Amino acid sequence: MANTYTQLYVQLVFCVKGRENLIKENFRDDLEKVMCGIVRELKSKTLAIYCNPDHTHIFIGIHPTISVSKIIEQIKSGSSNWLNNKNLIVGKFSWQDGYGAFTYSKSQIDNVIKYIQNQPEHHKKQTFKEEYLSFLNKFDIDYDTKYLFDWYDNI
Repeated sequence: MANTYTQLYVQLVFCVKGRENLIKENFRDDLEKVMCGIVRELKSKTLAIYCNPDHTHIFIGIHPTISVSKIIEQIKSGSSNWLNNKNLIVGKFSWQDGYGAFTYSKSQIDNVIKYIQNQPEHHKKQTFKEEYLSFLNKFDIDYDTKYLFDWYDNI
């Protein structure tokens, strides 16, 4: 792609179906490596990733030939297939429909990386629902609550 220059940094956020705490610490690193491999295969670069028990944050530098919807589709389907083929959970694993995608400038990279790496501590103070709604508000995204993730506040 001669004469194409981009700087596309996107944080993707998506949930386990039913917001179940299915991502366990004993395979979290391997799952993150699988996701990073998928990103790499799509000519993009993972800058930070953290798979919480019920949701995932992945911060990428995205290649200009790849759409956000394509990369999230590939990450979700590839990681679901890997989890199901490895039989790491009881039953069938799947991700909830939908995702959040938030863009950042180069000057924000370090802060976003630190934020994602600090997920376990962060979620001691704030629920995922509070976190996600704060992203939507911070980025001034109009939304209809009936189209947001299914919230399971008792989890």
